[in-house]
Amino acid sequence: MAVTEEGLNQGRGGWLGGALTVLARIATVIAGASLVGMAVVEGWQVFARYVLNDSPSWTEPVALLLMSTVMMVGAAVGTRNDAHFGFFIAVEHTPVRLRRVLLAIARLIAIAVGLMLSIWGGRLLVDGWGVPMAGAPLPQGIVFLPFCVGGALIVVFAIERLITSPTSRTGA
Repeated sequence: MAVTEEGLNQGRGGWLGGALTVLARIATVIAGASLVGMAVVEGWQVFARYVLNDSPSWTEPVALLLMSTVMMVGAAVGTRNDAHFGFFIAVEHTPVRLRRVLLAIARLIAIAVGLMLSIWGGRLLVDGWGVPMAGAPLPQGIVFLPFCVGGALIVVFAIERLITSPTSRTGA
């Protein structure tokens, strides 16, 4: 059975569910734009190195920043859509009471991991803000911004999943 967006949005009514749907779409656009940006930066790196014989130093740190953005924002949207790692076959074939417990545990773990990423990412962001990044005219702390924001989004989306769909991955 294919998971559709309509199926994922069952049980997510109200203005808060709509706002989180908009937030998830914005996050998806940011992840997609970061992926395209990473491809452009890497393409420029290859062109500059092999055609111009002048490799720019800023491409590697910028590509890594964009990759972190894709990874963290994509993980947050995956948390909202229950498309992250899990033992879903086992969970879907358990009795409803046990399924509730297993899904709640998985979502609580996602909340804990998201909190950890957000808090420690924020601390590293602040600590490294005054340090210049090697090779790029950016502060070193900016590499932790995707972890801070992505972790916070994981927390928000995992809490939503915990509240809105206690027995099913798809919200039904």
